[in-house]
Formats: sequence, structure tokens, C-alpha cells
Amino acid sequence: MTDLDTLRDLYRDKLAEVARHQGGALTVSQYDANNTYQYVINREETQLSWIADAVRELGGTVDDLKPPDSVLLPTDAASIERSDAQQAQAFVDRWRPRAAAMNDARWGRMIATILGETLEQKRFFEQALAGRTDLLGRRSEAVGARVGHVLPTRWIE
Repeated sequence: MTDLDTLRDLYRDKLAEVARHQGGALTVSQYDANNTYQYVINREETQLSWIADAVRELGGTVDDLKPPDSVLLPTDAASIERSDAQQAQAFVDRWRPRAAAMNDARWGRMIATILGETLEQKRFFEQALAGRTDLLGRRSEAVGARVGHVLPTRWIE
């Protein structure tokens, strides 16, 4: 398999992960956990841009690669967080040997960076599952605890 084929497969796989996390963000409504899902999605969109740039540099395109039409997710936040932690580990396990087998070390290191960020995301999902609210940092004592939940859709006038 060529580096180009591998990178296109990675792009496709990462698109599926983004779709899962976007779906999870609609159900995981606890403020800090949802904010973390938004952060994860943002990082994954950055990773997709890296991969797309690499594919284009090798003469390929990702324009024909689309996210899945639908994503089957558990129906409660805890199950989604647990599943996302497991999926993150599975993604790393699946891609670590492929990163090591890349012909161009640049792309192998890029994939290794993505895998490192994926392990960080796994930690976030595990911490959210454990009920932690300091996922992206700690608030000042003066701010106090946040209450409430994020709505699954934005209010648009």
C-alpha cells in the first residue's frame, strides 16, 4: 500500500471519528463534558486538514471521501463517553503499526502526533465518564461550580 493510500484511509477513518463525536456532543449535555467534545472536534478538524494537505502533496484528493451518513451511538452520555474512550484506543491500536510502516517519515510522525492527541482525547472521555469537570482546566474558586446543561441544538432566530 502506498503512503497516499494509507493517508486517504486515515482521512476516511478520522472523518468517521469526527462524525461520532459530533453525534456524541448532541447527547452529552453536561457543560464541561460538552465543551470538551467541542474541543475534541476542533482538534480533529485540524488533524483532517493536516491529512488532506499531505494527500494533496502526494498528488491525491480527499474530495471524494465523505463522513458516514449516520452514526449509531448509545443513547446516554455515560455509554457514549465509555464507547468513545474505547473507540479512541481502538483507533490508536489500528493506526500505530500503519504509522510505523509509512515510507515517508514525515507522514509517520504526523500520524504519531494524531495518535498522541487521540490518547489525550481518550483520557478526556474517561475523565468525563468519571464525573470530572476539570477536563480542560480548573476554574478559580471565585467562579464557583457551573450548573445546567447544553441544549442539543442552537437557538437560531
